[in-house]
Amino acid sequence: MRSTTIAVALALLVPGAAGAETLLERGDYLMRSIVACGNCHTPQAPSGPAPGMELAGHLVIQEEAFTAYAPNITQDKKTGIGAWTDAQIIAAIREGRRPDGSLIGPPMPIGQYRRMSDRDVRAIVAYLRTVKPVENVMPKSVYNIPLPPSWGPPVAQVPEAARDDAVAYGAYLAGPLGHCIECHTPMVQGRPDFENQLGAGGFHFPGPWGVSVSANITPHPEDGIAGYTDAELKRVISIGLRPDGSRLMPPMGMVYYRNISDADLKAIIAYLRALEPVPSPE
Repeated sequence: MRSTTIAVALALLVPGAAGAETLLERGDYLMRSIVACGNCHTPQAPSGPAPGMELAGHLVIQEEAFTAYAPNITQDKKTGIGAWTDAQIIAAIREGRRPDGSLIGPPMPIGQYRRMSDRDVRAIVAYLRTVKPVENVMPKSVYNIPLPPSWGPPVAQVPEAARDDAVAYGAYLAGPLGHCIECHTPMVQGRPDFENQLGAGGFHFPGPWGVSVSANITPHPEDGIAGYTDAELKRVISIGLRPDGSRLMPPMGMVYYRNISDADLKAIIAYLRALEPVPSPE
């Protein structure tokens, strides 16, 4: 275990060392940081993720349009994904299609995950194979809105994202991996308005905490992050602490985001700084 930890640390700290990561090391880092599948798929206790129930399923959201349950994705063969092939797991992540052909609905951000690289999705599968099987039957999600026949054609090859361009790699981290832009973009007619309001915030998240509203993460001078320093943005993302001392509410996954590497945080911030500054929705 110690040698694995050292290898991951070196891969994250040494320039160019990322290619030396094994699939499992990469998957462990992604799942415990920016991808944060446990933020939806792990039952939540008042103090955080429920011990012993990693990825065993969780009620994500209940609203008029749908009641969504994140399914059990442990290695349990009866109630989880232990009987699925690697290809079936990858199809579920990137195409939103279960082995029986049924479609996975929102809030699973399939539109973002379709652009996840082949290596990263295989790395996530490698991690999922190590998750302790937990027998936990989850209800099926109920949708009062029509779902499309599919989320698009089968995903072909997606190359690994280059890390030498901070803005481009930040876009990959905040999009296909972390789907930050999915939560921080207003919805218009049931779909995020990426064309006109990318990053403008205003997405409502009802829960036991009340209703939280995603913030404007564009460099807008009044509504956005233009006045934040990089250090302040790092604290907001990683520990959920705003410059005024107030704290972010769920579903912001700080318990996972605190593990994002410094290099990845810098890339995310570089990308956010490069967004078009747009006002928050009224």
